[in-house]
Amino acid sequence: MNDPGVIRASDAEREAVVERLRVASVEGRLTLGELTERTEAAYTAVTQAELAVITSDLPSDGRSQGPAPAYAPDPAPQGGRARRWFVAVMGDSKRRGKWRIDQGLGAVAVMGDVVLDLREAEVRTGVVDIVAAAVMGDVKIIVPDGVDVDLEGIAIMGDKKVQVLEAPPGMNVPVIRVKAYAVMGDVRVIGDSKAKPVKKAWAAWREQWRELRGELMGEPQRPLPPPGPHQHLDPHWHADPQQHLDPHWHSDPQQRPGPHRPHPSQGPYPPQPPGY
Repeated sequence: MNDPGVIRASDAEREAVVERLRVASVEGRLTLGELTERTEAAYTAVTQAELAVITSDLPSDGRSQGPAPAYAPDPAPQGGRARRWFVAVMGDSKRRGKWRIDQGLGAVAVMGDVVLDLREAEVRTGVVDIVAAAVMGDVKIIVPDGVDVDLEGIAIMGDKKVQVLEAPPGMNVPVIRVKAYAVMGDVRVIGDSKAKPVKKAWAAWREQWRELRGELMGEPQRPLPPPGPHQHLDPHWHADPQQHLDPHWHSDPQQRPGPHRPHPSQGPYPPQPPGY
C-alpha cells in the first residue's frame, strides 16, 4: 500500500479540503484568521498527508451537520436582518477579539475613529459585506493577510485604500467587500503585516504540517529561538563586543594594547633593549 505521506495531492483534493474548511467556518468552528491560514496551507500542500493534517481536528464529512452554504453569495435581506452598525461621533468605537459575524456590517466615523478587527471573528456568512463612512474621521478594518478585498466607493478630500497581502489569483479564499464613503476622512483595510499582531494559540496541526513539509522538502530543523537580550548560549560570551575580537582585551584602559603598550603576543613589556 502506498504511504499517504508521499502520495501527491491533486487539485480536486485540495479544493475538497478548502470547501470543508469553509463549511467548518460557517458552522463556527474556525475564526476568519484560522480559515485563511488553513486555506493557504491547503493550496500549498503537496501530499495527501499534509491535507489530512489540516483538517485533523475537524469533524469528518459524515459528521458535519449537513451541507452549509459556505461561500455562496448572501441573498438580499427580506424583511430582514438589519445591518450591524458601529458608530463613533467625536469619539471611538472598536470591536476586537472573539465575536460573530452573521450579517452585514456598517461603520460610521464622524470626527472620530471606528476600528473593526475581523481576524478573530467567527464569520457565518459567505462574504463579509461592510459599508463604511468617514466624515472628518477614520474607519480602519483589520483582516488577515491572504483574503481577497473588494473595495469600492467615493473619497472626497479623503482617502480609501487597501494594505493587505492578498492571495494569488485562482484561490478560493474569504472575501471582504467594502463600500467606502470618505469625506475629509479615511477608510482603510489593512492586513496583519500593517497591524498589531494577534497572539495565535498553539495548534498541533500547524507544527505537524510544518514537520511534514520539512521532511518532504529536505529543509533543516528550525533553530531554537534566541535567548533573552542579555543572555547567550556561549558561556564565554561577553556583553562588550570588543571582548569577542581580542582575547587579551581588558576592562582597564591602561591594560589594553596600544601605541605605547604592545599586544601581549609581541613580547614582554616594557620593551627590552637589543641583546638583553
